[in-house]
Amino acid sequence: MKKRLGFKKVMGAVMAALTVVCAAGSYTYVKHDGLNVVEAAGRPVSIDSCVISGGSVVVNVSASSLPGSDDGKYYLYADEVYQDGTTGKVVATTQRAGSASFTFDLGYNTSESVLSKKFLVAVKSGGSMVQVSDEHYITNPEAIASKTVARNDHGIKGILPNDANADTFKDLGVKQMVYNLYMGDIVGPSSDGNTTEFNYNGVTYQFNTAALAQYDGFVRWCSINGFQLTLTILNNKTEAGADLIHPLSRDSHVCPGYAMNTKEDGGTQHLKAIAAFLAQRYSGGSFGTVDNWVIGNEVNARTEWYYMNSTNLELNVNEYVKAFRIFYNEIKGVNANARVFNSIDQEWNRKSNPGCFLAKEYLDRFNYYMNREGNVDWSLSVHPYNAPLFDPYAWKQQSQYVSTSLTTPYITIENIYLLTDYMCQASFLNPAGQVRAISLSEIGYTSSFGEEYQAASIAYAFTMAQNNPYITSFILFRETDDAHEMESHIAQGLKNLDGSKKQSYDVYKYIDTNQAGTYKSKYSQVIGYDIDSLVTNRTFLTRNGWFLDD
Repeated sequence: MKKRLGFKKVMGAVMAALTVVCAAGSYTYVKHDGLNVVEAAGRPVSIDSCVISGGSVVVNVSASSLPGSDDGKYYLYADEVYQDGTTGKVVATTQRAGSASFTFDLGYNTSESVLSKKFLVAVKSGGSMVQVSDEHYITNPEAIASKTVARNDHGIKGILPNDANADTFKDLGVKQMVYNLYMGDIVGPSSDGNTTEFNYNGVTYQFNTAALAQYDGFVRWCSINGFQLTLTILNNKTEAGADLIHPLSRDSHVCPGYAMNTKEDGGTQHLKAIAAFLAQRYSGGSFGTVDNWVIGNEVNARTEWYYMNSTNLELNVNEYVKAFRIFYNEIKGVNANARVFNSIDQEWNRKSNPGCFLAKEYLDRFNYYMNREGNVDWSLSVHPYNAPLFDPYAWKQQSQYVSTSLTTPYITIENIYLLTDYMCQASFLNPAGQVRAISLSEIGYTSSFGEEYQAASIAYAFTMAQNNPYITSFILFRETDDAHEMESHIAQGLKNLDGSKKQSYDVYKYIDTNQAGTYKSKYSQVIGYDIDSLVTNRTFLTRNGWFLDD
């Protein structure tokens, strides 16, 4: 849930690029915050595929020109995510050629496992190993999945719940739930001695059985009641989870989520074990199933949800990509049908907090690295709240914040098609050439300025999502108001603090039923335009200030 309420002037960023020629190829250095960061611009060897086949990994490579070599061989290195260059382990060799292939053991769930390692090709030149390809990850971890279960896709309407009240959610016709899991809480021994142990890659890890119980209960409850579940993985600070915190996140800054430790071996291995443990625990069986996993929350919001004390975009994105790769490969290696999401906020081209990153620039760089290092079927989670959060009119946003151009400061539900259209670009498609699943995993509207405006906003917003073929979830935040949030005019519940229902309750209940027309008609009168026509025609309304003044 967003906590930023005010707005500050966007701080500009200056980027300059130059190309230099190196012995193994040409590279582009892009300057970000004063630091030079290498981008691939011509390493002569390309890793064309890196896939699991049976119990082996097969890596196929090609060369635009043969790099110089002392012995005529290619060497394939397997690096941990925190390693760079020829510092890992050589797992295979082959003769240098225009096209070549390596085959070696996957080593799944052993100390030699390479499931979530990255690979690169090197040659021996002048007595030293020289990297001649970019890094590449395994792109089909689902090939070894042993607990694949059918997805529970049966509707986009969802809610981020205050409590497990099945009667309320069934009355609302909710199909999906989102829940936050805090890694720091579930690791380490239980105080009562009832510790859950899990052996992964030859090491035994401890999990707090008592802390796990709340998640076990909620996942099981969702499965029993037919709710599809999305679990958001947050990295909080605890003594038992100290090694999970990135070294650049260990200062005194306080927030709900910190960057995951992809810099040290202990933290990296611990992350792999947690990802595998959670996937195995929540892929069918007695604990139920998690269909969707969100790795971090609003990760571009550096100071608030994925904290590192670096303001360098490249560094932050690169470290997040490493954590994402670990979770993607470990989760998909258990349940092939699971979806794994990254997470951005609605601050597309404008920062309310100058210490954060723009959602668009973060998404672009994330996609760059995912393509460069092996495209996989990652999914996108976005929170298209109004700008600002307490603006009551979803259908008519303020012109200084929301527009129909890709330069729009914010992505809200009114211009959500800008994002989904953007994701239709060839460079953003999944390996099958399809548009990725896009989840509106948090969205909500205040009733502080009138229940009728909240109800109209929900009717309009859900209709927008329902008519967009790429949106897989519409998760409303929340079912009951929060007193603290109300102090900032954010009353997003379908119910008041005393439990009484607002107008929006029945709107949400019936918006995806055969009675939807009745509610759309009623709240079209509040809006002043027909909701279905606004959505179908992509009619964009705008205003200059707080009131519907034009």
